[in-house]
Amino acid sequence: MRVVTIIPTYNELESLPLTVGRLRAAVPDSDVLVVDDNSPDGTGRLADEMAAADSSIHVLHRTGKGGLGAAYIAGFRWALERGYDVLVELDADGSHQPEQLPSLLAEIPRGADLVIGSRWVKGGSVVNWPLRRKLLSRAGSLYSRIMLGIGVRDITAGFRAFRRETLEALDLSAVESVGYGFQVDMTFRVAKLGKRIVEVPITFVERELGVSKMSGNIVVEAMLNVTKWGLAARWRKLAGRQA
Repeated sequence: MRVVTIIPTYNELESLPLTVGRLRAAVPDSDVLVVDDNSPDGTGRLADEMAAADSSIHVLHRTGKGGLGAAYIAGFRWALERGYDVLVELDADGSHQPEQLPSLLAEIPRGADLVIGSRWVKGGSVVNWPLRRKLLSRAGSLYSRIMLGIGVRDITAGFRAFRRETLEALDLSAVESVGYGFQVDMTFRVAKLGKRIVEVPITFVERELGVSKMSGNIVVEAMLNVTKWGLAARWRKLAGRQA
């Protein structure tokens, strides 16, 4: 399998080289695509220097901060055009441990269409999160599961591996979600196609360097979208029965 790990960045100057170094050591066969949103701290320039020193590292520069979802969509398009078989999502901040990526990749040959590194299945865990943050994440996943009718326990998780055929089956131009809601949106779209989604337990570690991009507005936007998608799905189902 040709694997590429996509790492979106915005002001990750300190964490990016550490994360990429760990990734290259853990999964040396994976190429790396850094998608930088014109970071003012020079992350993009550092990524270029890393790419110049390692032919397996590539950089996609975007003109401004357009959100996590838009960065991943741009990365997906780049990778699909270049024939990669598996496309991985990985945070730059070290919260997703590259050493656990092999367990996600192992599920692709076994028939998984989307593999999610899950905090909330048996064996999964979170390190250095306050109780409030854990409750928020669990509640968000539970609400999304109920509204969307999906059995995925960590529907908001951002450590993922997609089979290329899965992404090719989606209309990526229709995905407008950003931030927290992007992962829910993508999971819902994959589930609606009847694709096989597998959750693999991971240990999520709160970032030690840099500043989190999570905000209350992003969470609210995600929950509003989930409500809209869930109600729309129920209406379509009801209309289909009445037709």
